[in-house]
Amino acid sequence: MTDLLASSYVWIKVLHILSFVSWMAGLFYLPRLFVYHVERAKGNPATEDIFQVMERRLLKAIMNPAMISTWLFGLLLIGTGAVNWLSVWPWVKAIAVIAMTWFHMWCATERKKLAAGEYNKSGRAYRMWNEFPTLLLVVIVISVVAKPF
Repeated sequence: MTDLLASSYVWIKVLHILSFVSWMAGLFYLPRLFVYHVERAKGNPATEDIFQVMERRLLKAIMNPAMISTWLFGLLLIGTGAVNWLSVWPWVKAIAVIAMTWFHMWCATERKKLAAGEYNKSGRAYRMWNEFPTLLLVVIVISVVAKPF
């Protein structure tokens, strides 16, 4: 099995990167939709419905499959034996990916709250949360490419 994975390494890596880029796009966009949702849709049923459809489809049709495939191809990459777990960088990356997965789940919870009409955060709060995946992206890319630790 390891030989098959090792011979497919480049293609698994390509699929992992494509999945990750798609996941990141959703993680950047969904909190921005939340900003506009709370600032422009509250009290306007037609606009509310539009935001709910956009948020649900983004999460279910793009973000969830992208997250799952990112994890799948990442675990397959680990299975190729290409990761040196004696280094610090894969552990830093793993922690950042777990944090990104937590953020994904947090976004899913926030989407459900907004769909239920719970407006418990401001547009400003969602703007600030929107920076979290950027910080994780920086940590992940530096860990994988520069391997400074």
